[in-house]
Amino acid sequence: MLFTLLGEFVLPDEGGAWTSAVLAVFERLGVAEKATRQALMRTSNAGWLTAQKVGRRTRWLLTPAATRLLTDGARRIYSFGPATEWDGQWVLVQVRVPETDRRARHVVRTRLAWAGFGSLGPGLWISPHAAREQEAVRVLREAGVADDAHVFVARRTGLSDTRAMVAAAWDLPHIEAQYEHFIAEFRPPGIPADVLLRQLELVHAWRRFPALDPALPRDLLPPRWTGSKAAELFADRRERWMGEARREWLRLNNS
Repeated sequence: MLFTLLGEFVLPDEGGAWTSAVLAVFERLGVAEKATRQALMRTSNAGWLTAQKVGRRTRWLLTPAATRLLTDGARRIYSFGPATEWDGQWVLVQVRVPETDRRARHVVRTRLAWAGFGSLGPGLWISPHAAREQEAVRVLREAGVADDAHVFVARRTGLSDTRAMVAAAWDLPHIEAQYEHFIAEFRPPGIPADVLLRQLELVHAWRRFPALDPALPRDLLPPRWTGSKAAELFADRRERWMGEARREWLRLNNS
C-alpha cells in the first residue's frame, strides 16, 4: 500500500512525502504509527526512498530507481486490459532449472508470470504477446539459466483446440472471479466520504491484476469476459475520484 501511495500521489508531483502525511493516510487505513514508520524505514533501506531532514521533520524522496519502478508500474497498471489486436504469434520458452536452485526457479516462475506467461508443464511457458520475447530473455539471464533455455516466436498450427491450451496454461475462471469481486466492491457510484482512502484502495486492488491476468487477446477469451467490464470501471472511478483525492493529499502533505 505504501508503494501505491508513492506511485499515485508522490510520483506525479515529483516531490516528496512528509512523514506526518504518510502517517495520517495510513491511520485512516487502520495501520498503527509504529508499523507505518517501520514500512518507511524498510523501503528506505531497500533503496527506494531517501530521508531528507528539515529541522525536526523528515521528508521522504523517491530515489531514481523508485522513480523508474513506479513509472513503469503506472504505465502498465493504468493502461492494463485485454489486448485489442493480435497477429497470431506466440512466444515459447523452454527452460531447464535444477531442482536444487530454488532462487532461479522462483525468479523464472514469478517474473514470467508477471510478464503474462502461462505454463503448459515443467519448463514450458507461453505468451501470445510476441513483443515480450526480450523480456523473457532478460528473465532467463537474470535467473542464470539462459544457457539451458530456448525461446521461440511462432504460430500455432494445431493439433488440439486452442482454447483447451489456454485453459491449461491459465486459470481463467479464477481470474474472472477476482474481477467479479473487484466490480462488486467498487460498483457503487458517487464520491466516497473519504475519497483519498477509497482512491488508494481502488488502485491497490487493481494493481495486482497485471500479475494475475495475462491480458490475452479477445480471440482467446470467453465471449463475456468480466475483465473488460472491470477495466472500464477502474478507469471511470479513478478519473472521477482523482482530482479530489489529490487535493486531499496535498492538504495533508502541506500542513
